[in-house]
Amino acid sequence: MNTDSGTGSTSGAVAGSRLWRLLRHRLVDETDARRALGPAALDRITARIAASEQRHSGEIRVCVEAGLPLSYLWRRASARERAVSIFGKLRVWDTEANNGVLIYLLLAEHAIEIVADRGLARQVPAGHWQTIVASMRDAFRQGHFEQGLMQAIDAVEAPLLSHYPLRAGERNPNELPDRPHMPG
Repeated sequence: MNTDSGTGSTSGAVAGSRLWRLLRHRLVDETDARRALGPAALDRITARIAASEQRHSGEIRVCVEAGLPLSYLWRRASARERAVSIFGKLRVWDTEANNGVLIYLLLAEHAIEIVADRGLARQVPAGHWQTIVASMRDAFRQGHFEQGLMQAIDAVEAPLLSHYPLRAGERNPNELPDRPHMPG
C-alpha cells in the first residue's frame, strides 16, 4: 500500500534541481569564461575602465566567473551573495570615498549583479542598477559579453561623473586594478 503523501515528489524535484545546478556550475569552467572574453577583449575592457577613471574619482571593477565554488553550491548561495563576497575580497569597499562599483557576471547562471559601495549607493536609486543589469542581460543573451560589459561600464560611469567628478588638475588615485578579475 502506498502511503506517500506527495512530499516525496517535491523533495525529488528539489534534489534534481540542486543536482542540475551543481552540474551546470561544474560543466562551465575558466576556459568558457576566457572564450567569452579573450585576451584582446580583456585589454579593451581594461582600457575602457582606465579611461573612465580618468574622469571621476570612483573605482570600477569587473569580475567574470564561470561557476560558483562548490562551497557556495552546497549551501545554495545566490549569485548576489557571491558578488557581495567578491566585492569584499577585491576590496572594492575599501576606496577612500566609498565609491567603488563591482560589475559581476556569473556565466553558469547567466547572472549579473552590480554592487555599489555605500558612498555611491546612497546617491543612486536601486532602479538605476537594475536598468544596467537589464541592458547587460540583453547583450549577454545574444552572446555579446564584451559589448554588454562595455555598456555597463559606461552606465556605471554616469553616476560617478555626476557625484564624483574630478576637478581641474585632480587625478584619480586608481586604488584598484582596472583589469577584469577572472577567478580560477
